[in-house]
Amino acid sequence: MSNYEVRALIEQMNEEKRSLFAALGYEDKGLRYPEDQRAYAVRLAQEIGVRATARILNLHRKTIQRWLRAAGVWVKPCPDWVFDWAYWRRKKREKWERIKARRGY
Repeated sequence: MSNYEVRALIEQMNEEKRSLFAALGYEDKGLRYPEDQRAYAVRLAQEIGVRATARILNLHRKTIQRWLRAAGVWVKPCPDWVFDWAYWRRKKREKWERIKARRGY
């Protein structure tokens, strides 16, 4: 199987998930997303993760995190690598500020 065929297959599976999510949404209770849709998104997020679910269903990540918290599932606000990345970014910025100060920029 070529990369193109694998990507096409994955996109077909994602389209099926999107269409199932949309089909669950035809209730007239005044909610933007009915309980069936929320439950489907929560199940999917527990299987494949919050970010992947958000990309597949075209929803905001924080919306899915809020639904997970309401369902009693603990969710981190951001991945662990973000803290390391921010630390090293700050250190790099401080280094360049010291260099600029020494050179008189």
